[in-house]
Amino acid sequence: MNTDTDQLLLDAIEWARQAGNIQLEHFRKGNLDIHSKYNDADIVTIADRASEELIIGNINRHYHTHAILSEESGEKAGTGTYRWVIDPLDGTTNFSSGLPGFAVSIGIEYGGETIIGVVYAPYLGELFHAVKGEGAYLNGNPIHCSDNTLLGRAVMSTGFPVDKDTNPDNNLPNVARVLPHVRGLRRLGSAAIDICYVAAGFLDAYWELNLHRWDVSAALLISQEAGAIHSFFRTDREISVAVASPGIYPQLMPLLSTEPAK
Repeated sequence: MNTDTDQLLLDAIEWARQAGNIQLEHFRKGNLDIHSKYNDADIVTIADRASEELIIGNINRHYHTHAILSEESGEKAGTGTYRWVIDPLDGTTNFSSGLPGFAVSIGIEYGGETIIGVVYAPYLGELFHAVKGEGAYLNGNPIHCSDNTLLGRAVMSTGFPVDKDTNPDNNLPNVARVLPHVRGLRRLGSAAIDICYVAAGFLDAYWELNLHRWDVSAALLISQEAGAIHSFFRTDREISVAVASPGIYPQLMPLLSTEPAK
């Protein structure tokens, strides 16, 4: 790790922790000032906005030439080759319902490639991080994906797009194909946590349709550094990604449709 990368990682971890502290101050306290975005399934709270403001404010003060892509504020151009990709609160529905599966996700790209990933789940006390080429870690301890090779013993997770109420291409056909073949299927509600749990071997695989770059930037690097495989199995539904351990990936992929549901 060079000096610049070292400092970037330290700052990303520190700012993720600070944002997590903001979220814990609001969690299960009420008065979240909830607003719908796309529809009632796609919401933003006061904690999303405050977390984003903290992270972006720090980036602008310390790395003012860096570009930023963030869920609530969109994109800010930079003059250098670095870009921060931020989901200030991934799992807002969980957060607003008092469920613990929510996280801060910060990916840092250099020349279009993610080189640093930090995912912090504050209520769970779990901080995942990775630097490209240096492995993946959970709370400072190395992690590796599952070595399971039996689909019938696999536990997977998935999610559903926000337009599931109006668009029949809502992942249910994939669920129907996968579910009979696996030990269990979960819906945890945070793509960043789902992917990190594949990295840590807690899950054998995860897939979802219609995600965005901020949902997956940090976590995909963490999963890759932990030995997992990922691919984008649809090109027509934003980011549609599958992440799995090497023993399960080739068994999962034939079950996932690459075409729109009719």
